[in-house]
Amino acid sequence: MNHDFERIAARVAPVIFVVLWSTGFIGTKYVLAAAEPLTYLAIRMALVVALMAVVVAIWRPQWPDRIGIRHSIVAGLLVHGFYLAGTSVAIAHSVPAGLSALIPGLQPILTSTLANRWLGERVTPLQWGGLLLGLGGAVMILHNRPMGGEAGWGWLASGVSLVSITLGTLYQKRFCGGIDWRAGNLVQFFSALVLYAVGAWLFETRVVHWTGEFVVSVIWLAVMLSIGSIGLLYWLIRRQAASQVASLFYLVPATTALMAYVLFDERLDAAAIAGIVACAAAVFLVNRPATA
Repeated sequence: MNHDFERIAARVAPVIFVVLWSTGFIGTKYVLAAAEPLTYLAIRMALVVALMAVVVAIWRPQWPDRIGIRHSIVAGLLVHGFYLAGTSVAIAHSVPAGLSALIPGLQPILTSTLANRWLGERVTPLQWGGLLLGLGGAVMILHNRPMGGEAGWGWLASGVSLVSITLGTLYQKRFCGGIDWRAGNLVQFFSALVLYAVGAWLFETRVVHWTGEFVVSVIWLAVMLSIGSIGLLYWLIRRQAASQVASLFYLVPATTALMAYVLFDERLDAAAIAGIVACAAAVFLVNRPATA
């Protein structure tokens, strides 16, 4: 029974992860109407830390040693800190929600290149072909999009999020796999909270309009994204190669774009639709098992 459950969960978890992760970009667009990026993230992460503290207090997991704590802090700053800051700043600087996932969506290319050398994972020629196909799909989606002015700063912030989530995924797999997820995540979330709080204090006005939409969106982002989707991500990282997990991020831009079309009427042209198809095909190829 447990084996069947694990097998079913392994098939369903990637789909749930992609949908949840994509809603993060949509929810961020809503909350940024009421607060600046780092201010909103500080509030979100404070809620997440409080929830995880309750979980740790109830279940009392084994606490990591000093080295484990240091590794968790680094992973937290990468996976949560700079990644979320980059995506939020991008949306705040006029990058549409449907496109804000594009640059981080290139993560599989960078992850597979680094995983091939850092983690010793074998990337087959077919998987390399899938990665290149996904890159081409992302380029098609990005075709004819504005890159200058305020949007240029937004795309730069997206680039920071790409590097951060890529390095964070690899770092998590290499150094944090043996740390209990409850204690490790509490350390990671707290380190991100400190980063956001300091950043908001130094660079923002910290004004918040406590609308119902803002509160509901922050709760969704804290519970379903920071706890739910991150938990799924780390579960997948433990059970699959880093390059295979990273390939799921190719589906995030397409899923986010479809959500943004429905919710915000952000239009998709023919090139973007072709790019979505290419990204889906890329995920299929990258996730094919390697043969000897």
